[in-house]
Amino acid sequence: MNTILVIGGCRSGKSGHALQLADGIGNARKIFLATCIPQDDEMHQRVTRHQAERGAGWTAVETPLFLSEAIRDIGPNADVLLVDCLTLWVSNLMMEHADDPDASKELLAAQTRLLIESLRAAACPVILVTNEVGAGIVPDNPLARRYRDAVGLVNQRIAACVDQVIWMVAGIPVKIKPVNGQI
Repeated sequence: MNTILVIGGCRSGKSGHALQLADGIGNARKIFLATCIPQDDEMHQRVTRHQAERGAGWTAVETPLFLSEAIRDIGPNADVLLVDCLTLWVSNLMMEHADDPDASKELLAAQTRLLIESLRAAACPVILVTNEVGAGIVPDNPLARRYRDAVGLVNQRIAACVDQVIWMVAGIPVKIKPVNGQI
């Protein structure tokens, strides 16, 4: 099965490239697994804009927490799954236990293991989008540092298990992990 991680900074073209990859598969059953929980008007506008960019050929399924279950349960009825994005998924999981960093860390570790298992057993190609959050400055508060570290670790674990990793830079896809896993 073909699994692809598309990673890059904000506004680097990650989502657009992931859509192109998914559309290139050419089959009709395209499922968008949305991890975003819009909290304000600006985020609602972003969601609406992303929906318009996808077009009518996509079915969206909101899955802010239980990503592995969605891949397992929906994958057999799809030709391609597009997960956008892991960065928000990590945030959602961390907020489940916002007052208990240890419980948050345990939940995230368990859900990441389940996600890896679901990717390895996926019934169709899966394309995942995530942000590279470790290339900037060190955040000035403990929650932001925990978040940056959590996203970095999830990105490492997912990158290790997928077939391909594509790094987006200024709208240009740079393949950093070939299909056969050899660099």
